[in-house]
Amino acid sequence: MSNSQYETYETYDPAYADHPVYGGFDAPPADPHSADTLGYGPAGTPDVYEDTYRPAYEVPSLPTLPRQGAPDDGPAPVPAEPGAEAPAGSRAASRTGSHRRSARRRKTRYTERPDGSTRRLLPQALVVAFLAGGTTAFVAKDKAIELNVDGRARTLHTFADDVTDLLAEEGVEVGAHDVVAPGPGTEIASGDEVAVRYARPVRLTLDGHRREVWTTARTVAGALRQLGVRQEGAYVSTSRSRRIGREGLALDVRTERTVTIMADGRARTVRTNAATVREAVEEAGITLRGQDTTSVPQGNFPRDGQTVTVLRITGGKEVREEAIPFQVRRTEDPTLFRGTEVVERAGEPGLRRVTYSLRTVNGVKQKPRRVRSEVVREPRPQIVKVGTKPRPASVQGADHLNWQGLAACESGGRPDAVDPSGTYGGLYQFDTHTWQALGGRGRPQDAPAAEQTYRAKKLYVRRGASPWPHCGGRLHGQG
Repeated sequence: MSNSQYETYETYDPAYADHPVYGGFDAPPADPHSADTLGYGPAGTPDVYEDTYRPAYEVPSLPTLPRQGAPDDGPAPVPAEPGAEAPAGSRAASRTGSHRRSARRRKTRYTERPDGSTRRLLPQALVVAFLAGGTTAFVAKDKAIELNVDGRARTLHTFADDVTDLLAEEGVEVGAHDVVAPGPGTEIASGDEVAVRYARPVRLTLDGHRREVWTTARTVAGALRQLGVRQEGAYVSTSRSRRIGREGLALDVRTERTVTIMADGRARTVRTNAATVREAVEEAGITLRGQDTTSVPQGNFPRDGQTVTVLRITGGKEVREEAIPFQVRRTEDPTLFRGTEVVERAGEPGLRRVTYSLRTVNGVKQKPRRVRSEVVREPRPQIVKVGTKPRPASVQGADHLNWQGLAACESGGRPDAVDPSGTYGGLYQFDTHTWQALGGRGRPQDAPAAEQTYRAKKLYVRRGASPWPHCGGRLHGQG
């Protein structure tokens, strides 16, 4: 028996002599009342042990520690993997038996202080547990994510919770037309892949229609596929393999279309990506000559399914001379009785030379088209004097006669009456010579009825009723 009241002996297992946590200490006791104590004494003595604590994330996985029990029980075997026991005869069992025999032969002396042993071990155990738990949480938050930005992929570690946080953390800015997969706000886990595709503006002219579109494709061919443009037989203004930068590009595309050309009595159907009707006609093997044209303007864009007719035009020019009507200018004359007009100067028509274009379209003559006009001779206006002098109402010695009866007998009472020979006219059938001798102008049948009666009264004063041999008796109520 030892002389010290607190001297005790425990088995020492050399298997734990170099362990990073339990190095220099015995294996954990099975009895809670026999807690291990740290050795004390002068520095450098065998009973003083250095601090071998390491953070949990730096310590390799610990093997299962031997269990300390009754004196006859040996330490528990350490399996190769968790949950697996070492089979009999294995190297692990051999080592375990060796440790058990060595522990029985050797003892190590420890001095226990009843008031400090547990207090000194407890803080170290708490520190180890705290650091191990914090490291586990730290590692759990860390995620390995593959980020692919516009085709450039890299793997990174992040603490971001979702896609939005990850892009903000990496300084990746996205616009309204850019594509992010999975979408912003989606939670991420370790091993996920996040892809960003930048959109590029394309100023697209497709079959003559201009518009601006956005694409995430990085080549012209990819953009056309993404936009659903049919590429077979299409004209593209640049190489399909050309890469599209972030600044975008201008692109002119003409898809292949079916156009029918009618010419010379035949129909020709072609597949073309021509930009104009003229190009489509030429691709059909048709030549336009002279004044030939098409039913659709030749500069127009040919549409799919469109029919274009070629118009064969022949023709020439024709010059015609045409009269230019003269104007009539009227001037007042106070010497003439009111209602009387006298032509002072006869008008003369002018002469115009006109050039016309004559055309025959596909054998059918068209209406001549006036293309030029020039005046050869200016027309001369006609001058007419218009009387303003008041006409006398009566002639002395003739007002009491029956002039209405005479007019009815001579002309049936019609002021514009003319006899079949054309010699006599008016109410009283004047001849032109007699009419003008009485002061009349022009023809009697063109004068007002009142003037005709006035001239007839003057004639009666001069010659009596003899100018009307058949009807003169009516003036006096006879017959």
